[in-house]
Amino acid sequence: MLCDITKVHTGFLFSPKVVGVEEDEDWGEIGSSKKIIVAPSLTQSGGFLFMDRIVDRQENVKWKLQVDSFQSWMWGFTKFEGEWKTEEVETNEVMVTYNYVLHANKPLFYPINWLFARVFWKVYMKRVLENVRKMANDEEPYLYV
Repeated sequence: MLCDITKVHTGFLFSPKVVGVEEDEDWGEIGSSKKIIVAPSLTQSGGFLFMDRIVDRQENVKWKLQVDSFQSWMWGFTKFEGEWKTEEVETNEVMVTYNYVLHANKPLFYPINWLFARVFWKVYMKRVLENVRKMANDEEPYLYV
């Protein structure tokens, strides 16, 4: 999880590409946060879009993250919670499991939220994991500690 996030969240359809972060000096510590900066897209004007926070972290086991403080409408969602679990399967082989919960508080949007989670988000996160796999295969700096 300590990596160049611009190589992980590369954008997809109406989800903008992450182009940088700000205020991430203590990133990696429980309770730390960073501002996520995105490129302009069909649905976003670009710039600061949301906060990424570390809720929990167990060395070489898991990271619990929360995404919130959205700066624009996010399909009715109020926050995303995710948990990355890592397990060393063999020497130099790590299995990453990602679970997520998307929170919304507007019943009118629940059908859109359901569709977003079941279709778009599932496809998007598979792309994210594939980007992580590519970084590992290319031996780019990436730590899952």
